[in-house]
Amino acid sequence: MSQTAAKAPDSTLGAVDPNRWKALVFIALAQLMVVLDATIVNIALPSAQQDLGISDGNRQWVVTAYALAFGGLLLFGGRIADLWGRKRTFVLGLAGFAAASALGGAATNEAMMFGSRALQGVFGALLAPAALSLLAVMFTDGKERAKAFGIYGAIAGGGGAVGLILGGFLTEYLDWRWTFFVNIPFAVVAAAGAYFVIREPKGGRNRSPLDIPGVVLSTLGLVALVYGFTRAESDGWSDSVTVAMFVASAVLLLAFVVVESRVKAPLLPLRVVTERNRGGVYLSLGLAIIAMFGLFLFLTYYLQVVKGYSPVKTGFAFLPMIVGMITGSTQIGTRLMTRVAPRLLMGPGFLVAALGMLLLTQLEIDSSYAALLLPAMLLLGLGMGTAFMPAMSLATLGVEPRDSGVASAMVNTSQQVGGAIGTALLNTIAASATTSYITDHIGGATSRSQQQLVQLQGMVQGYTSAIWFAVGILVVAAAIALTFVNAGRPGTTAVAGSAETADEEVAVPVVAH
Repeated sequence: MSQTAAKAPDSTLGAVDPNRWKALVFIALAQLMVVLDATIVNIALPSAQQDLGISDGNRQWVVTAYALAFGGLLLFGGRIADLWGRKRTFVLGLAGFAAASALGGAATNEAMMFGSRALQGVFGALLAPAALSLLAVMFTDGKERAKAFGIYGAIAGGGGAVGLILGGFLTEYLDWRWTFFVNIPFAVVAAAGAYFVIREPKGGRNRSPLDIPGVVLSTLGLVALVYGFTRAESDGWSDSVTVAMFVASAVLLLAFVVVESRVKAPLLPLRVVTERNRGGVYLSLGLAIIAMFGLFLFLTYYLQVVKGYSPVKTGFAFLPMIVGMITGSTQIGTRLMTRVAPRLLMGPGFLVAALGMLLLTQLEIDSSYAALLLPAMLLLGLGMGTAFMPAMSLATLGVEPRDSGVASAMVNTSQQVGGAIGTALLNTIAASATTSYITDHIGGATSRSQQQLVQLQGMVQGYTSAIWFAVGILVVAAAIALTFVNAGRPGTTAVAGSAETADEEVAVPVVAH
């Protein structure tokens, strides 16, 4: 296929949308709401559990119901965005998310709470891929795309930490129910803005029939995978249900790949994931999220349980990470993205984040926030922000317009699955290290205060053991980014040195099919 032919689909999409920057505001607002929701409820969970009489055994479902629905339905959501149109899917997702949030805030029992969280996940799975694919088709100029994805990347990375601050404020000064109600104004403003401002480029719909076997297999396979990891965290890796979930997931996802390679209009065209750059992005991003999610959890517990911080103070303690992410994403990533190959931002970015993690392996009960936690969080934020931004852009770069929803959904899927794996895997490592430390040292503790000290030391020992694993995971993510991702060299051409050359080159490699 010639280069001109390869670029043909873009000519219909190439008209620059005068409202694209306004549209970015509403897309970013929606993304912030979805990311916030992953962490905001964690802080409110103890209060909600008490109010609604949720047992300790069932409380994980407040988090799990959301993760299962969101992670399981993302590919389907991405395909719906390609089929119905991104703007329509985006607005529908926002409306549904607001309604589900209202239901959660008004919950009077655990069934209502779990149901509302599952519904939030369902509509989040419509909303998130539509948001990212709208950006992908609206920003086609290299330099503008770098800026837009810089802002989006900062929100995708830093939103979780914002959720901790907001969750702390709402729980401490208002009521846990406001961690749900707060989504409603976000959703209303974003939906109204999107309805009036976003004009979706023509020619980007995918009107081929829906691949039902693909939808069923991918949804069940992803749900089994996410549930397997969640179950491993609470019941252990050798639990029969955990093992059954992993086996079922492997079988279902393998069947999904076989089906996708044979059907005429697949849910996930394999060309989207087998392209070297995108495959590298999905893999390295998923690994980085594994490291990050575990860390959020450990640092929240460390600050609240070991240091005795209030929820609000804990939230503010994460601010340096947010500042680092915004700086890395909008200043470093955006300025360099049109000048250097993406892997030269992603690889070093993950390594800088690994350096921040390495500092946190030195955590002790009396560690100084200013001397240890502050520089570690800044490095983590800077590294992740710098790496996330080109990763988000590259994941949807050069994809045919009809595949942009599914390509965007894969970014979100790698994040969701990475989050589930990170929480379960690192938690398990931390818990076993804590148990063995306490078993070894509790015998020498005679007084009650000494026993409490041993328990706190055991907790910190658990966190640092798990953080060592997170350091290793980030180094692997950097290695994958540096070896797999070779964008900037489509075919045999040189690295794109400017926005113009970048734009000319990116349309070529993926379109031949």
